[in-house]
Amino acid sequence: MKQLNRFMFLCASFFAAFTLHAQAQTSNTGSGPNYLQPGNSGSLTDTINAQNEFRIGVQSYYRYAFNEAINSFERANSFRPGDPLVLDWLGRAYYRSGFEDTAIRQWNYAAERSPSSADQILIRSRIETIRNRRSLLQFMEEDLRYVEAGRYPGRTAAAIYFRQPTAVLPLDDGTAWVAAYGSNELVRIDVNGLIRQRTRGPINGFDRPYDVVKAPDGRLYVSEYRGGRVSVLGAGGNWLSYIGSKGIGEGQFVGPQNLAVDNDGYLYVVDYGNRRISKFDPEGNFLFSFGRKPAGFSLETDFSGFLSPTGIACMDERVFVADGVSKKIYTFDRNGAYLGVLVESGLGGPESIRIVRGRLLVADTSRILLIDPDSSIIREMGVLGGGRVRITGAGADSNGNILAANFAGDEVTLMSSAEDMASGFFVQIDRVIADSFPNVTVELSVQDRSRRPVLGLDARNFMISERNRPAAQQNFLGAAYLSTRYDVSVVMERSGGTTLLKDNLTAALRDINGSAASGIPAPRIVSLISAGETPVKEQLGPSASALAAAARAGNYTPRWRFDTALRLAAGDLLGGEKKRAVIFVGTGSIGELAFEQYSLSELAAYLANNGISFYGVIVGDGPAGDELRYLCEETGGEIVYLYQPAGIGPVVRSIVTKGSGSYALSYRSLLQTNFGRDMLPVEAEVYLMERSGRDRIGYFAPLE
Repeated sequence: MKQLNRFMFLCASFFAAFTLHAQAQTSNTGSGPNYLQPGNSGSLTDTINAQNEFRIGVQSYYRYAFNEAINSFERANSFRPGDPLVLDWLGRAYYRSGFEDTAIRQWNYAAERSPSSADQILIRSRIETIRNRRSLLQFMEEDLRYVEAGRYPGRTAAAIYFRQPTAVLPLDDGTAWVAAYGSNELVRIDVNGLIRQRTRGPINGFDRPYDVVKAPDGRLYVSEYRGGRVSVLGAGGNWLSYIGSKGIGEGQFVGPQNLAVDNDGYLYVVDYGNRRISKFDPEGNFLFSFGRKPAGFSLETDFSGFLSPTGIACMDERVFVADGVSKKIYTFDRNGAYLGVLVESGLGGPESIRIVRGRLLVADTSRILLIDPDSSIIREMGVLGGGRVRITGAGADSNGNILAANFAGDEVTLMSSAEDMASGFFVQIDRVIADSFPNVTVELSVQDRSRRPVLGLDARNFMISERNRPAAQQNFLGAAYLSTRYDVSVVMERSGGTTLLKDNLTAALRDINGSAASGIPAPRIVSLISAGETPVKEQLGPSASALAAAARAGNYTPRWRFDTALRLAAGDLLGGEKKRAVIFVGTGSIGELAFEQYSLSELAAYLANNGISFYGVIVGDGPAGDELRYLCEETGGEIVYLYQPAGIGPVVRSIVTKGSGSYALSYRSLLQTNFGRDMLPVEAEVYLMERSGRDRIGYFAPLE
């Protein structure tokens, strides 16, 4: 009898809690849809069962156990069919599992059944973003038009921050160095337009800095127009040394302007006054100059000499140089041999040139142009107007924007694609940690419409709220893109084709584990998966011999499984570092059973939706299959060959430089938990310039 009374009391408590919570949700817009409210269909027992399954599903989701979460949400939906909150969470779990079509279907059901117009808008916006985005890291598609999205003014009525900017150098962390010609300094600006750092060079200072570029080893080169030299700075902006001096001799300059660095670290300097290009080795030693009219000049075959050299850029084996008077762009090889004219007409006054994804980004007076280096096709990206405009330098930042140095307007202008401006950000709350309630931690990711991570945000860009009220004691805990730690899981192909390549497999794992250099630590190898007929997680020991044994282990079979091994490896990364990658080591062919359980698109979505990059290390002589290249393209990874000259170490280390749009914030909740049984809402909003995005989710406090 006592047990029956206790059961009736618990049922009544659950019923009252659900009813009160549902009433609170209905009366408080922005808190989410009605929460498993008992209705005309279904019994109180069904509601209690739905609540229990739903709670288990939420907890599984926050533990990255997405399959368990799907099962629990499906059971909750069977008890309470069509509940919009359950359907929304079911869609989230399917999305994180890589089943985007199924996720969209659940979200459509949720939007149709949600009584809240605000929730309908939020869900449909999420659906539209996922449907429209094409692939990771797309930038400057052919149909995009860039418009002014914001300004970083050099001066206001109250103060002068910098004067006459001539060049910008965007960095991987979302900030950018600006060469301020008029105020003799470099300033580093963050995405909010705040100056984070100033450097004025050596003790005697810069003498009209004009351009700034970055070498492969992280050093900065700064041309000093009036000083007739190039300053060498450390990666942090500390002055190190000079290259060259004022004059007309070899290795000397008269008015050095734009700079370029090739992949091997060689420096090219536009010597404006001497109308030539000077080349230096990575140690700063002068090699040769080119660009003057040659002896025995032939009008038909030879270059007639620069009239006013301006912008310069290096790509592969070619050097591109613009001339402001002839209004052309010429092409040379890296030894200074003339190759021809790239652009004959269509330029108004070309200045700087930067390389952006295999194309030339050219500052042309008031326009930003994108030029194909093979076809010479010119596309106008955007135009600045409405005042004094002379764009002397432009660069593409890590968030897909263009930063333009407006020398005449004393400002740096931020330009974004019109589509990005209209679509805003894709914000996803990935995890809510409430173990120490009322202290709550929120982990979230911020992307643009193309899945490109948005970097450089800080506390000013976020607002956490509870039921339309700003959260108490909000703190910004950090950003993943600043971390130098990264995790990898390795998948080893165990096909018949690798039985004779065990030494190669061992060498690949050794190189991955020993890739620390230049201050970047080696990755943490989370797991090694043998991709046999049934994927197996190998035991990893700390010693080199233990790693070698793991690399050689496994059963080799023609029925090896790529898809299940990849899923297993990716799942091992979810609870670790936000910078993470799966590295597949194999022959390049992935076998007949590669996609027997999971399709290629589902695997790509599973990786991309959880911030995991895919890398392929080819150990044999065969080419990488199209499927491997597709996974790399969709997730921002690379294909690398084990015995290429540079080895695979640099590629593995590049994982740490990949942008991650993951952020963490904390706050103190003021909500009542109903002894941990009520689902508590939390909303995150992100603002940057004229763009914004938001996500709303819920969590359970610990049971009391």
